[in-house]
Amino acid sequence: MLKYESIRSLTEAAEAKGVKISELVLADQAESMEMSEQELYDRMADSFRVMQESVKEGQKKDQRSTSGLTGGEGWHMNQYAEATNGGLCGPFMTRAIARALAVAGCNASMGRIVAAPTAGSCGILPGCLISLFEDRGFSEHDIVMSMFTAGAFGMVIAANASIAGAQGGCQAECGSASGMAAAALVEVMGGTPTQCGDACAIAIVNQLGLVCDPVAGLVEIPCIKRNVSGLMIAFSSADLALAGIAPKIPVDECIDAMRDVGNVLPAALKETAGGGLAATPTGLKLQEQVFG
Repeated sequence: MLKYESIRSLTEAAEAKGVKISELVLADQAESMEMSEQELYDRMADSFRVMQESVKEGQKKDQRSTSGLTGGEGWHMNQYAEATNGGLCGPFMTRAIARALAVAGCNASMGRIVAAPTAGSCGILPGCLISLFEDRGFSEHDIVMSMFTAGAFGMVIAANASIAGAQGGCQAECGSASGMAAAALVEVMGGTPTQCGDACAIAIVNQLGLVCDPVAGLVEIPCIKRNVSGLMIAFSSADLALAGIAPKIPVDECIDAMRDVGNVLPAALKETAGGGLAATPTGLKLQEQVFG
């Protein structure tokens, strides 16, 4: 049985057996949950379909959050992508951005999403994986399997640091989601288990210290747009790892550093809406607009 105490233990176990991390984790989780591997795979496939549905819901032109502060970002990004042939980032990346925005917008409007690992960071993993599936032609099987790798990495991060903004700041939410997505991307692209760990490390490194400062205490501003930056970091981190560029600091030490940084963040920057963007004059006006 795997203990999910470190990324290193997962990568070493997978490489010793000559399998992908996802294959190792699927077998382990099926045994621990007393389910067949097919049953557990089918559950994960259902989660992938929910992700796809949340993209469609969030890309509607009239999508609006319950508070009225946000809405339609996914639709606007798609319109921009079509009008400019992909803008500065190119068609693939602008569509991926639109998907991340759509899922985060779906969440803000009380739609159905998959917390991956949290609602506040729910657009990153779907934005990455659905883009590989729909725009790059990777098989659903490979995409769904990579979600087991992402989930295993999330379990390690949750055990050794945090995935909650209230405990560790946004680095714990979008940072964790970005690291999980980067690892999944590497696996889909045929990278090694070690490269999966390297990609996760690079993603975390680039979001250390990211604060949680939701305007009006709602998971909308700046959370929705931070899903985009997390997605972009996931893609770039995966490419760096696949190119053989090492993070230099091992992934488990990066996770420990994220925990330590989160511990010293002031309470005002941990989902309390007491600092950062939430405390700006405009942020306070928006809070008044919502709650009166």
